Amino acid sequence: MLLIWPLVMVVLWRRLPPDLALIWSILGAYLILPPVIALDLPVVPDLGKDSIPPLVALAMVLFARKETIPVLPESWVGRALLVVFVLSPFATVLTNAEPMPKGRFEVIQGMRIYDSVAAVTNQAIAVLPYFLARRYLSSPESMRAILVALVAGGLAYSVPMLIETRLSPQMNVWVYGYFQHDFFQTIRFGGYRPVVFLPHGLWVAFFAMMAAMSAVTLFRVGPSDRRPMQFGVMLYLSAVLVLCKSAGPMVYAFGLGPLIVLAPRHWQVIVAAALAGMVITYPLLRGAHLVPLDQIIALAERLSPDRAYSFAFRVGNEETLLDRAALKPWFGWGGYGRNLIYDPMTGAGTSIADGAWIITLGIYGWLGYLAQFGLLVLPLLLMGREMLSRRAPVSPWVAAVCLLVAANLVDMLPNATLVPLTWMMAGAVLGHAEGLARARRAARAAAIRARWHPKAGRTVL
Repeated sequence: MLLIWPLVMVVLWRRLPPDLALIWSILGAYLILPPVIALDLPVVPDLGKDSIPPLVALAMVLFARKETIPVLPESWVGRALLVVFVLSPFATVLTNAEPMPKGRFEVIQGMRIYDSVAAVTNQAIAVLPYFLARRYLSSPESMRAILVALVAGGLAYSVPMLIETRLSPQMNVWVYGYFQHDFFQTIRFGGYRPVVFLPHGLWVAFFAMMAAMSAVTLFRVGPSDRRPMQFGVMLYLSAVLVLCKSAGPMVYAFGLGPLIVLAPRHWQVIVAAALAGMVITYPLLRGAHLVPLDQIIALAERLSPDRAYSFAFRVGNEETLLDRAALKPWFGWGGYGRNLIYDPMTGAGTSIADGAWIITLGIYGWLGYLAQFGLLVLPLLLMGREMLSRRAPVSPWVAAVCLLVAANLVDMLPNATLVPLTWMMAGAVLGHAEGLARARRAARAAAIRARWHPKAGRTVL
């Protein structure tokens, strides 16, 4: 399947317009290709479901469409973040050349120059969907296509999801011959939560949430003659989300659904920008002990003791990993599990890194964290600035994609749900925000020229 997917993408890019080809190249691979494993080829980085689609898409743009992709954001902040994101692994490798003891009899090898080359290449591949989407998906029409694709993908994926909720997660075993995670984690509330071809049931539940919220948007904005069908699709995908048995995505849906239906569009964007600001500052607040964790755990205990225990366990792990990251704050510990904590006698791992933020912080340090999450939150912050500066009209499709990106950012605090689909949607929002900024600057320049026009008796500047 990994070898076949490039051929599928060639057909997509030859038969579809570039925006649809890009959407289905990334989304289709995410939903269908085998998880966890990758092609381990010499010299080049591992090729899996996250790396093959953006590389093939770039090749189709450069060699089939004969077009170029601008990779530097228009703002100096975006350019600085991009440079740090791609190049900071060099500094991480140079500051982690020493072996690290693991128990009494084992050591974890030090980082090598080869590791920096591989890490830089992986960083560049990871960010490719960001700039491809900035080029091809920045229009409201393309963002509507993203929402339609999410709904269509959700409807198609609901069939294996429902089968797995009844029979247990077996699709990946039946099709690819292996189970991709711990089976015990699929048992929830006396039943099963689906996994299908994604790394974990949480990923499936979050995708179901995105599909359901896309359906809510299409229902709110769609033509009146299609409302009954869209209403049915919305209810069906919402029911599938409930059957995923994951509390986090359901909480996001309860928050985003009323916002999409009732709130003005510019307020939807402002809320998304506020959530992005909260995410980028979350580790700073955690490090300063300004997050009321005890109160949150107490609230969770009243709702569900099991969930409260899970949350408290996660918080305890994050506290120990934060202390570990503080030992190498700027560039992190690097790979090979050097960012984790081990028993000094046996060498067994005593920590679990779940959230994308704590994983990135431990491996690449504060600079790596700010670069990665900065690139993801920058589009929402730029959109928020445009809404506050001139209350520019915003498309419902753009507002919905902003909310989905914000929800994904929030979900990356407890989970490592950063996938190419996240980069793609964030890049689409970045392209749209930059377009709004260009239009605002052009309008301001035109107003200045009109004020100093020769007919007013003044000199043209």
